[in-house]
Amino acid sequence: MQKYCFTEEGSFLLNQPDQISCLYFPLANMAGVMSSITPELSGDSKTSQNTFLLSPVSSEDLHNNKSSRNFWCKINHTSIWSVTGKSAWQQAKKFSKDKEETQLEAGFLWHKVTRISKAFGLKGVITSFVPTSHDKVELMKVELTNIGLEAITLEPVAAIPLYCRSADNIRDHRHVTSLLHRIEVLDRGIIVNPTLTFDEKGHKINEIVYGVLGGNGNVLPSKFYPTVDAFIGEGGSFENPRALQDDSLKPMKSGDKINGYEAFGGLCFEEVVLQPGESKVYIIALGYGNSKEDFILYGEKYLSEEAYNKAFEEMKAYWKDQLNVRFKTGDEKFNHWMHWVTLQPILRRIYGCSFLPHHDYGKGGRGWRDLWQDCLALLLMDPGEVRTLLKENFQGVRMDGTNATIIGKNRGEFIADRNNITRVWMDHGVWPLITTHLYIQQSGDIEFLLEKVPYFKDMQGVRGEQKDSLWEEEQGKLCLTKDNKPYLGSILEHLLMQHLTAFYDVGEHNHIRLRGADWNDALDMARDKGESVTFTALYGSNLETLADLIEVLKNKGFATIELAKEMEVLIGNEDAYGDCKKKQSILMEYCLSTKHKISGDTISIPAKALVKTLKGMGQFIKEHIRNTEWISDGKDAFWFNGYYDNLGQRVEGVHPLGVRMMLPSQVFTIMSGTATDEQVKAITKAVDQYLYAREIGGYRLNTDFREVNLNLGRMFGFAYGHKENGAVFCHMAVMYAYALYSRGFVKEGFKVIDALYSHSMDFEKSRIYPGIPEYFDGKGRGMYHYLTGAASWLMLTLIHQVFGIVGKMGDLTFKPRLLKSQFNEKHRAGISFDFAERHFYVEYVNEEGLDYGEYRVIKIEGNLGEDFIEDSFIIKRKVIESLPKNKNYKIIVTLGK
Repeated sequence: MQKYCFTEEGSFLLNQPDQISCLYFPLANMAGVMSSITPELSGDSKTSQNTFLLSPVSSEDLHNNKSSRNFWCKINHTSIWSVTGKSAWQQAKKFSKDKEETQLEAGFLWHKVTRISKAFGLKGVITSFVPTSHDKVELMKVELTNIGLEAITLEPVAAIPLYCRSADNIRDHRHVTSLLHRIEVLDRGIIVNPTLTFDEKGHKINEIVYGVLGGNGNVLPSKFYPTVDAFIGEGGSFENPRALQDDSLKPMKSGDKINGYEAFGGLCFEEVVLQPGESKVYIIALGYGNSKEDFILYGEKYLSEEAYNKAFEEMKAYWKDQLNVRFKTGDEKFNHWMHWVTLQPILRRIYGCSFLPHHDYGKGGRGWRDLWQDCLALLLMDPGEVRTLLKENFQGVRMDGTNATIIGKNRGEFIADRNNITRVWMDHGVWPLITTHLYIQQSGDIEFLLEKVPYFKDMQGVRGEQKDSLWEEEQGKLCLTKDNKPYLGSILEHLLMQHLTAFYDVGEHNHIRLRGADWNDALDMARDKGESVTFTALYGSNLETLADLIEVLKNKGFATIELAKEMEVLIGNEDAYGDCKKKQSILMEYCLSTKHKISGDTISIPAKALVKTLKGMGQFIKEHIRNTEWISDGKDAFWFNGYYDNLGQRVEGVHPLGVRMMLPSQVFTIMSGTATDEQVKAITKAVDQYLYAREIGGYRLNTDFREVNLNLGRMFGFAYGHKENGAVFCHMAVMYAYALYSRGFVKEGFKVIDALYSHSMDFEKSRIYPGIPEYFDGKGRGMYHYLTGAASWLMLTLIHQVFGIVGKMGDLTFKPRLLKSQFNEKHRAGISFDFAERHFYVEYVNEEGLDYGEYRVIKIEGNLGEDFIEDSFIIKRKVIESLPKNKNYKIIVTLGK
């Protein structure tokens, strides 16, 4: 049975990794290098959609991709051996009894592959990483060791095909764009400086230099192959290059130039003789520069074993510092696994959602939903800059309550949509409040709601249904007043705008319209009559949360709330709540008044009256869903319907083709408090009956509808058990766990997380490295690894719901929901985390071995000074802020009956 094992700090070992398809690992830094690497060193490297150093790959290229990193040894003047295993004869023996021995060792953003050839008596070790400096370079250290009994003569050769252009050119003008290449041989390597970035809409002068450098101190390459043709030769291939076997193919030397060909980083080093036990090391740097001089400057500084090792240790220390949330339960493997989960939100910040092999859609960046959900993890790991980041994010909200959907390269920069399509996701309004509410609870910074920011403006208006024909690009991306000044509204106003407009944007069943889709992007074909009961429930909960926040403001002396005058029509229409047409009319009146510019005038609403209005709206939504959407299978299973399709028909329930149920419908009715406790009990029973599939990771996203439903979404065109159509979609499964924990259904919530964890760790089935993927397919294989919001929500669930480390208006509270089985043999469980810019380790002590429901907090101790605990075992913000920042603090929480 093939499986990996953890070593230390989450590092892991895996034997014969090249026997598994589609494995890939991220190598990256915050400077923008985004690489992927496989056990055979396939994968790619890029800094954006338009700057790929190595040829772009999707998941299906990983087992076909012959044109990636390689390192050859020409042995005793006759045989050739690939240290990565990428030679024709090695591939032919890959599954035979005399296959080569390989091992992968990897840690937080470093990757080491060892390959042993008993036939040649050689061991090769290639360690790859990206430095944490601002240098845009990926480094490889190749160590060759003679493990035989006789001396070996070998010629080492780095062999890296250089793509050096936009991913768009992988098929569109692939050959034509190679004609732009200007290739130069340097003392230590090869650089490529394309003349143009090729785009028929408008060619531009290229500003990026690409290249490969190699050596080790005074050891320099002795000859070069700067083009693909020169290396593979006529009739040759990357797996069987003629240059290493045919002396008539002449290499080039330093100073030579060649233009208009596919570039290649072929660096040959002087022939060496390795005695038994002797090793040689070569460093390879591949990367990017703003100029030839720039690339040489930072590339060459790593070309010694000493410099490489120093950068490697700095990189390891950096990521150790970044991953400051750690869990200690009775399951050491789970602790290591969760350490990898905490890395994933950081990877999303770097890669967006487009730049790893499975994530082959889009052209970079994150979407609106990603932005806010990733901030959840930031609040838990690195809260320092979150206030500013959150404030800037609100600049993406439009005056009609919708928002830009793509985040630009710069903070606070937004783009209407990836493909300039007018589209509204109905769930987008809920996420900013969820994240902002967490920030306020963690920090106590209620005045953040009064900060003023502008609104996003483009041609899209009236919630995606009309165009503002008066708007022009020259006007800019900010909403203007009649005086042509940017209008600034409070963050609270932005949040109210998103929720009030959604409240009135209803279909014929008085639920919020589905429009382009909700959280499930594949529910994208019910634009006209589709409704999302699922997220209507969450909007209802959010309206009550807004009321609670305004109540806090009121108690702090803010008796009135200032809003844009146009919003007055959205407040105080209780008689219209049950009338769909009235609500639609109110919404249209408001949207038309803000379609182009707004007056700039404001009104003051009494906080007390606004609280009453918002609570009334929230309660109306919940009661309406309870009264109209509670359904059954006609037997003993009950749950909530979550959708109406484009014919206005209810989606879930009994159908001639089988019972139809969707997990999100249950998640958000539970999480929002719409479902009563008795209904939650019934839902968990029904979900276990219709959606639970332990053999593939736990809870499926939906039952099999057994038809292509063109009145609901493209998801039903997918094969059942894949992606949004019936896969175990980890993101929603984790949110199901969160919802259950939040309502006190702890054993049921643990069952969800344990299923995901156990399946992820079952390498024979999941076929992924540590961490949580986006989903498990019908065979149980993990898909779309690393870049998933499931990681942020899993962290939030573990910290807030399981370990119960919860901020309450800036104070620190402890509400553990740990099961007896989650404590170690000493009856302890712990968590490390940052709060109020101090680092804490909280250890729960459960000496009596009690289970959840049997214990409560009875004592809190720690090194925080005397009398740091106040009423109800709360540590007040003022106590925490009085502590020095440069210390680690330990808090022991004793549990008892």
